[in-house]
Amino acid sequence: MSDRILGSRAGRAAMVVVALVLLAALWEAYKLVIPEDGVSVGGSLVLPRSDDASMPHLSEIFGVFGRSEVSGSADSSTVLSSVISALWYSLRLAAAGFIVGVLVGFALALAMQRARIVERALLPYVVLSQTVPLIALAPLVYGWSGNLTIFGAEWQPWMSVSAISAYLAFFPVAVGALRGLGSPPPVQTELLDCYAASWWQTLVRLRLPASVPYLVPALRLAAAAAVIGAIVAEISTGLQGGLGRLIISYAQQATGDPAKVYAPIAGAALMGLLAVGSVSGLGLALRRYDPPEARG
Repeated sequence: MSDRILGSRAGRAAMVVVALVLLAALWEAYKLVIPEDGVSVGGSLVLPRSDDASMPHLSEIFGVFGRSEVSGSADSSTVLSSVISALWYSLRLAAAGFIVGVLVGFALALAMQRARIVERALLPYVVLSQTVPLIALAPLVYGWSGNLTIFGAEWQPWMSVSAISAYLAFFPVAVGALRGLGSPPPVQTELLDCYAASWWQTLVRLRLPASVPYLVPALRLAAAAAVIGAIVAEISTGLQGGLGRLIISYAQQATGDPAKVYAPIAGAALMGLLAVGSVSGLGLALRRYDPPEARG
């Protein structure tokens, strides 16, 4: 079993490497084949430009990481150190939002599974909540929370970013956990009823283990959503120190250094991989709860 798990992990890692290499090859092939001004049909641009200002070579993008943050400055900080610092800051905010979102989503799933009337009342609003544009919601949350206090502690600006992350993260957890908690067939729940098992005993011994195959993919989606929420909220609220503001700062320098703007974008992609990879590690720890056909 351990050899099979290790083989599965190695196979997934190899697929990630192959995907990255393929993406890099497609990037350079696009620059080689497509004209610098792009492809226009009937006066409309159908394929984007491939000039160095719009799509720098990958060698230029990776070379940016070794440059000094401020040209001609005595400061020894590099673009790489700035991206890593911003990534670590944003990752912590996303992690806080992820934890809160998971707790809220799972609590809602428990409530909806416990009483059908609660599900009929809440589920439409849970779905409707995800239709609100995030870029419009983030400044509102930041403004509303300016004077809040929680148990005597003042609301900090970073909490608004984590709240937006939680807002995006709770939805997949609520839907996935609800489906997983309701997945045991009636014959199993009726058997526990015959033994006079309480709702809590049924939850712990049957519904929670049965929900793992549904909950782990939902947690992966929640982790990715929390990362997106943190970066977008940083941009919308103007919070300094994270990848969101670093993207805006480097984008303002794109005219003179077009490759630099891709550095925090690469950091955001790495941040997403770290978040989803951490949840995937939890999925491996809970692999024994997967159905036999899924374990291979």
